[in-house]
Amino acid sequence: MIAQRTRGIHSLLALAQGALATLLFWGVYGLLLALTPGTGMFALNYAGYWAAVIVGLTLEIAVRRDDKFGAPLYESSLVRHFPIALRQLAFSLGALLLLLAITKDLAISRTFLLAFGTLLYPVLLWSSATLPTRFSRLLFRGQRENGTLLVGPAERLPQLDGWLRQKEQLGIRVAGLLTLGGSEAASSLIPVLGTIDRFEEVVADGSISQVILLELARPELVRQLIAQCEQRGIRLLIVNDFAEQVRRPIISRVDEGVNVLMLFEEPLENPFNRVLKRTLDLVFSIPVVFLILPPLGLLVWLLQRLQSPGPLWYQQPRAGLQNRAFTILKFRTMHPDHGNEEQQATSGDARIFSAGRWLRRFSLDEMPQFVNVLRGEMSVVGPRPHLLAHNAQFAEVLANYHVRAFIKPGITGLAQVRGFRGEARTTEDISARLQSDLIYMEHWSLSLDLSIITRTLWQMVRPPDSAR
Repeated sequence: MIAQRTRGIHSLLALAQGALATLLFWGVYGLLLALTPGTGMFALNYAGYWAAVIVGLTLEIAVRRDDKFGAPLYESSLVRHFPIALRQLAFSLGALLLLLAITKDLAISRTFLLAFGTLLYPVLLWSSATLPTRFSRLLFRGQRENGTLLVGPAERLPQLDGWLRQKEQLGIRVAGLLTLGGSEAASSLIPVLGTIDRFEEVVADGSISQVILLELARPELVRQLIAQCEQRGIRLLIVNDFAEQVRRPIISRVDEGVNVLMLFEEPLENPFNRVLKRTLDLVFSIPVVFLILPPLGLLVWLLQRLQSPGPLWYQQPRAGLQNRAFTILKFRTMHPDHGNEEQQATSGDARIFSAGRWLRRFSLDEMPQFVNVLRGEMSVVGPRPHLLAHNAQFAEVLANYHVRAFIKPGITGLAQVRGFRGEARTTEDISARLQSDLIYMEHWSLSLDLSIITRTLWQMVRPPDSAR
């Protein structure tokens, strides 16, 4: 019920913003028509412009993830709504400009476009910050208010206080708390009415229409509470605190009727997303392997002949997808027979010849890895592959280290563009890289890959201090 009411307010807000954008669009058009009457000849064109704006707004709502882009529904601070209003403006005007580009339409007035775009942003910002509260006050009062009884331990109340206060906007009026037994101190937030044994007495007057169980309690208690609520026509909601019990985030999905709990979100388990990522890999690796790598290889070979004769390539087994070993390719930057291969390179490492330092600083030694990408062993973007021995060492320090092997390793990655590159000296260094890799794995998108590639190219031009 709470989710349905929240979803309804979101839908009403979307309709209201579409209506406000429509009124603003035709209001500005009417003003333009009054100032320049000849604009009336292009009324049909402007109808198409308006349709593009509405399509853009609708598309933004369809693809939006409120946990990533949006402010809380009843957040009154305009600052929290700035990003989402800017995103809405970009989608609506982007759709309009795309239409103009496709049709090569020159009828639109630049004055109109400037005025409408300037005014649309504050309208979207104001509506996001004020309308949800006004809709709720109108829709969820009187008979639509829900007298709500909480059931569970009193110590859960501080954790849920903010959530309960937000739900007051949806007509959720908390009458008090029944504990599951034992002596619990009364809460200063919500009155404790006794234990669960008083349930029938508390709900007898009919003022309670909803019960919220604050935790996943014993199955027999839950069954009893379900029976009592259904006998009296009382709605029951259960707060899923399983993630708190196991002390880690949990993702719930229904797969063909089976409710499955997962530890990680994995966008790249979607075959369509994997096709997109593989396509991006090929778009970058084919030109690099066939156009850039040959002349670059010749240059590196000449530098090696002058400073450190030996093999052009450096080949080494690394841990790939699902920790399967593969042979990584690099341009050699160390002297031949330099000793222990498992020793990490350090700043000022004597094993590296002078031109090799230059290759490492600008990441040119990594370019042969596009051959690994072409083979399908690596991706352009992903967690950096490490030696099998280093993987084992890092896993001893961080229990969840091997989770990063759920996806292909990459030439560059989120950790690298954040500055976590070079020698991993401490547990904090390893943990920071792992957290970046897990964030990338759970939030993968084509736009994120392109962003990381762009930032990597910039770092090749302006190498950070951590570059070796």
